Amino acid sequence: MNSLHSGADYKYRQVEQAITGRIETGELLPGSKLPSLRQISSSLRVSLSTATHAYEEMERKGIIESRPRSGYYVRGEFRRIPTPSRSNPAPLEPSLVNKGTLIRTALETVGNDDLLPLGVVCPGRELLPYKRLARILSSVIKTHSDRILDYQPIAGNKELRRQIAFRSIDCGSDISPEEMIITTGAMEALYIALRILTRPGDMVLIQSPTYYCFLQLLETLGLRAVEIPSCPVNGISPADIRHAVDTFDISACILSPNFNNPDGSLLPDERKKEVVSLLAKKNIPLVEDDVYGEIYFGQHRPRTFKSYDRNGGVVLCSSFSKTIAPGYRVGWLAPGRFMEKAMEIKATTNVACVSPTQIAMAQYLREAHYDRHLRKLRQSIKDQTDLMRAEIGRSFPKETRVSNPQGGSVLWVELPEGCDGVDLFFRAREKEIGIVPGSVFSPREAYTGFIRLSTGALWSDEIREGIRTLGKMTAGEI
Repeated sequence: MNSLHSGADYKYRQVEQAITGRIETGELLPGSKLPSLRQISSSLRVSLSTATHAYEEMERKGIIESRPRSGYYVRGEFRRIPTPSRSNPAPLEPSLVNKGTLIRTALETVGNDDLLPLGVVCPGRELLPYKRLARILSSVIKTHSDRILDYQPIAGNKELRRQIAFRSIDCGSDISPEEMIITTGAMEALYIALRILTRPGDMVLIQSPTYYCFLQLLETLGLRAVEIPSCPVNGISPADIRHAVDTFDISACILSPNFNNPDGSLLPDERKKEVVSLLAKKNIPLVEDDVYGEIYFGQHRPRTFKSYDRNGGVVLCSSFSKTIAPGYRVGWLAPGRFMEKAMEIKATTNVACVSPTQIAMAQYLREAHYDRHLRKLRQSIKDQTDLMRAEIGRSFPKETRVSNPQGGSVLWVELPEGCDGVDLFFRAREKEIGIVPGSVFSPREAYTGFIRLSTGALWSDEIREGIRTLGKMTAGEI
């Protein structure tokens, strides 16, 4: 059941990580000769074929180059890219969200095939199991023609809930089908969660930067945001949460511990446990968004906040939109002790989710296709992320900083001083390149010098040229 990489696959990635780590720290500089394949094979205790595979992958990504009769070298134009620092501490005060217009403009990139897909966080169609899903959906329509015309239960298709509950073991949780509600994507799950826990005017704790659709949801519901800073590596600090909840009457928290969108941060497990514990003591509910939890680049799936929940105070939200089928809009909610109220809101929002896609998704999971698909998807997105970081290093001004996430599907790019992300967003759109400006990820006037890039689209010459064009724009060459 556990979706680990195969042994050979993970070994070659270990070699790759060992070499790129030495490049990132500056131990290996541009132009430096790499250890020979035999040396690497011996020192890391891997086969010669594994070492060769790793070097070939790094060469494909543009990190190293081979020279006839000489060996492998760090590419001369490759540079070590620093990561953005921890975000500037926000004033610890509640603020109303008023970014609706710019957020709606950013959302115009969704479903727009005329734009290079660097602004929408979604796997490329080539990476999705559309053929198998089409066969399953066709079979469902033929063999369950009566069932697909009926409503599913308000909580959702029972077999689908059973399959999702079974998978929850992988992230340390133990959620039963009866503790789960199927939703129309993760956004409906988040909407229901905030409807359960808040009233207009309430204060909600968020990390900064945070997903702009969270902010849009807060604005729609008339809620006030209290921000705590996030670090692109380790995420939020429990000490900052403690200070915020001691200072303000916080009604709920909404956090993404696993590969936060947009900074890609991964909260260490010990911090997750501490956060759940301190909020439980304050009786403050925690809404967890875990849509990227399955897209990890390491060997193990990271745990969720929910896995440490002992009193039902964590409301877990997720979906299959980032891994299987964005258009199916299949998400879910595990509302803990708020189940009764969640069912009431679900019933008065849209009664039940679409029947055919629920039945088809349940069958897809039951036939055990998901783990095999995830292994391929993770590797593809990891490769695309590495390729994009390397190209940014070559094409953008040297003052540029880029996150180095261990999962998820985004890069958080800090532009050189004086560059404006909103201006770049509009100029890029004129060149038919979709990006998202950093300022939509905070209710304050923050992150004006940042952009977010999606790494979900399959790497291509068009993507490479798009990154190069953005680099020229940033450098003032266009």
